[in-house]
Amino acid sequence: MPAVSGDQITVGALRVRFLVEDDASGGSVTLFECEVPAQSSMPAPHSHDGFEETIYGLEGVTTWTVDGEAIEIGPGEAICIPRGSVHGFANHRAADAKFVAVASPGVFGPAYFREIAAVLSSDGPPDIAALAAVMRRHGLTPAAPSPT
Repeated sequence: MPAVSGDQITVGALRVRFLVEDDASGGSVTLFECEVPAQSSMPAPHSHDGFEETIYGLEGVTTWTVDGEAIEIGPGEAICIPRGSVHGFANHRAADAKFVAVASPGVFGPAYFREIAAVLSSDGPPDIAALAAVMRRHGLTPAAPSPT
């Protein structure tokens, strides 16, 4: 069975650690843990057509907005985000939060987070077009901006 490095990837304030990559599951799932600092929001709202994403809360509370509905996920709570559903999350609380995410099938991996981190590490404001290109390359569709 292939080993998983478990290296932590930092994307802005978010910390991600892959626990099971696609090659370790025969492509059936990827499993990763996310640490979300207090009072932070991430990522840009998006959808994905190639996989479902299941979230299981470990610590603290994250607020997931799925197709316009806000859902709080705390320790021991879970939500499955269907393919095509626009979603994003935030931690509005004073305490850090942690959750595990399962992507099924396992077509989504650490390369996405490393590429997003590289775009965000450049000086100046984030390059929105470059972020969108990385998202699309990894099967995520950025949500259209909300009308103001």
